[in-house]
Amino acid sequence: MNKKIAIGGDHAGFEYKSIMIKVLETAGYEVKDFGPYTDASADYPDYVHPLCEAIENGEFKQGILICGSGNGVAITANKHQEIRAALCWTEDLASLARLHNDANVLALPARIIPFELAEKLTKIFLSTDFEGGRHATRVGKIACK
Repeated sequence: MNKKIAIGGDHAGFEYKSIMIKVLETAGYEVKDFGPYTDASADYPDYVHPLCEAIENGEFKQGILICGSGNGVAITANKHQEIRAALCWTEDLASLARLHNDANVLALPARIIPFELAEKLTKIFLSTDFEGGRHATRVGKIACK
């Protein structure tokens, strides 16, 4: 298991991100925080793009992005050809994002779900392997090249 994880978001996700870093480090992960580093208003693309570039260049296998709705960070992340960001708010979505879509970035909506659920979704996402098989063909067709 790869124990390195990238994390980032925006001001609305700052509190959850700060707590999640501690949870991940306690679980043995080496975490790189791409920001923001305060809860002051911030533009999520400034943090999402560097995180995604770090995944694309192989520094990290997976990332977690947290903003108010999860939409902004997911939309931005999915502009990168090698990123498959999944906005998740249920356990089934977190599991299926990995099983069927080989998602490599988890997007969480801090203003929509309680932190306890965000933590559970993160654990599911990080511990679920891609099923491959018929799903691999589909995933191979996602990027526009």
